[in-house]
Amino acid sequence: MPKDDKIEVETINKPGYSERVDRVKYEAMRECFLAVLPSEPPGLTPKDAKQAMMDQGILPQDIWPGGDKAGWWIKCVQLDLEAKGVIKRAEKPPVRLWKL
Repeated sequence: MPKDDKIEVETINKPGYSERVDRVKYEAMRECFLAVLPSEPPGLTPKDAKQAMMDQGILPQDIWPGGDKAGWWIKCVQLDLEAKGVIKRAEKPPVRLWKL
């Protein structure tokens, strides 16, 4: 995969750590994730966000047929967007997310 096909992501769990992942999958999931997350608390759990993507038919089936392996990409995008201050996590469990 050429270097341009990767994108660097961060994680809120390990400040300063980054990893390179598939750009097409990351950007597709980022778009879907932000499309379903509300702008105010209490937000959605990652599981509810995935279900909303499926219900709305916005999860690309050519990338994640039937939602297969989408959970890993949801978590990847979640942690990156939290690290970048684009989304926020509720203070107490369960994990609930919303856009800032």
